[in-house]
Amino acid sequence: MTESRPAAPVRPARTTTYPGVFGLILVNLGFFLLDLILDLHGLYLDLGRPGWHQLTTSQFLHGDWVHLSVNLFFLYIFGRLVEEEEGTLDLVLTYLICGFGANVFSLLFLPTDGISLGASGAVFGLFVTSVLIKLRWHWRNLLEVLILGQFVIMQVWTELAELGDQGTTNRVAHLGGAVTGAVLVLALRRARAKNTGLR
Repeated sequence: MTESRPAAPVRPARTTTYPGVFGLILVNLGFFLLDLILDLHGLYLDLGRPGWHQLTTSQFLHGDWVHLSVNLFFLYIFGRLVEEEEGTLDLVLTYLICGFGANVFSLLFLPTDGISLGASGAVFGLFVTSVLIKLRWHWRNLLEVLILGQFVIMQVWTELAELGDQGTTNRVAHLGGAVTGAVLVLALRRARAKNTGLR
């Protein structure tokens, strides 16, 4: 007589394909190519006479291939972390909101005789968001936060230290994106806690 044993549980295969991350990467690449062909300067953020649309469109435009490549690299790394935790829609909204916040900071604190463009404000928002959403009292999460957090703190500290030396890098946008990301996560966490408390 054979003994029947319960089948071992099968772990589901990882199905995350990161449509949000790859979608944002493709949009950035598409805008970059269109800018090379059609000259989309009207979509850059004009700090003197900004159009409302520029607060969004400038997040997808870049000065050159190196500028684009660096931003897409960090978008790929940190965007995946956010999409894994929060989902595709939340990743895209986080990118857009942080980029918008970065551009508002640029308008408030930079001289009016320049332009701003690039995804780095949105990416700095993803830096901060990816750390804060993993902050839980579990050793694996704490280890992730330590690893990611030290990188994010170094990046933000560098931007603060070099704030007076703007050059061609919009450090105000970087810090603005980081602040927006932090405020966004903390506000959502507070709202969720309040809703949970009402149930």
